[in-house]
Amino acid sequence: MRRGRRSPSPRARLLAAAAAVLVCLGVAPGVASADPIPPSDEEIGAAQAARDTVVAKLSDLATQLAQSQARVDAAIAASDIALDGYQAKQTEVKAARVTAESTAATAEKAEADLAASRVEVAAFARKSYIEGTTSPGLQAMLDIDDPATMLERARLLAAAGGHKADVLVRFAVARRLALAADDAAQNALARAGLLERQAADALKAAEEAEAAARQEAADFAAEQTDLQDQLQQAQQDLAELEGAREAALEYARQQAAAAAAIAAAAAAENPGKSSAGEAALAAIGPGSPPAVQTAIGAALAAVGIRYAWGGGSLNGPSLGFGIDAGVVGYDCSGLTRFAYAQAGIGIPRNSRAQYATLPKVSRAALQPGDLVFWALDVHDPATIHHVALYLGNGKIVEAPHSGATVSVRSMYWPGYIGAVRPSA
Repeated sequence: MRRGRRSPSPRARLLAAAAAVLVCLGVAPGVASADPIPPSDEEIGAAQAARDTVVAKLSDLATQLAQSQARVDAAIAASDIALDGYQAKQTEVKAARVTAESTAATAEKAEADLAASRVEVAAFARKSYIEGTTSPGLQAMLDIDDPATMLERARLLAAAGGHKADVLVRFAVARRLALAADDAAQNALARAGLLERQAADALKAAEEAEAAARQEAADFAAEQTDLQDQLQQAQQDLAELEGAREAALEYARQQAAAAAAIAAAAAAENPGKSSAGEAALAAIGPGSPPAVQTAIGAALAAVGIRYAWGGGSLNGPSLGFGIDAGVVGYDCSGLTRFAYAQAGIGIPRNSRAQYATLPKVSRAALQPGDLVFWALDVHDPATIHHVALYLGNGKIVEAPHSGATVSVRSMYWPGYIGAVRPSA
């Protein structure tokens, strides 16, 4: 699936939006006045009430901005997870088709064997009739529909009549095998058909989720413009009410509070792991340097190629689908899978499977070439929605999201759930 790419978590966004609003509280210049007239108690009270109203409005607008961005993030992550599920289902479909083709071939061979056996039985029956040795049991056996009963009757006749009735045993066996092979072929085809329908349903869900994310993003852009206009006006109102000195004092107080809140959120979102857990993860092997360099080189060579939802093959960029139909490029897991394929290392197609099946490494033990993952819930791998390739020195290369291109950016930790080492 994709996009570790984009925005930090909703909690981090809320704090960032709050911090931005708090900055607004103090940066505007005051209104200078020569020979100011001391205000009356009534004027001071009115100014204080107006200030409280503006501060409350700024806080409300900051919350709205953060909530809007959280909805966008959630919708995009949901579409990533749905796409991930579709890609996993496609793998099942391919396996089911291979099974169906194999069972169909087996059924065809069994039918051919049965046809040959029918010819042999007909010749046997003619010969028995000419020689006057036709047994009533022969006719009775040929009228039996149940293959197991037919096989048992044929064995009895063969035992009673010697080698001459062996042809009946062969016919019964051929019929039983043909029916069993046909049943297996029908079941395999039915399973392949069911999986294809499930894959189509998963694709539809992923496309709808991505479309909803796009619409949410468009709505947010319009909402953000309106709210920023309101923030600017509120900032001016506050500056006029308090003046430069009071605004500067308020700015300092609020900056300290925002910094403390952001630090607390970062600590809560990235809790330290136990030393035993860290030691266990650090025990993973260092990997293969040549393979890592090949994979990194392949990923960096893709920088500038467009993001394509569902795009990326073992050989390079491919057509996306759904919201990116017609776009040639990579999604996040398509890029990482391609990069390691060039190093001769096969990894799963979707991000959740990559995380689930490859050797885990701790954050402290990260090395260039490791794959890093982000999730909606950092305690639940089922919510993973993005993967990137770690380059070292705090940098990653990733296919971020629709409308963007493969790029190198700084590593970020909000929403980070863990890392794996494909070359270990």
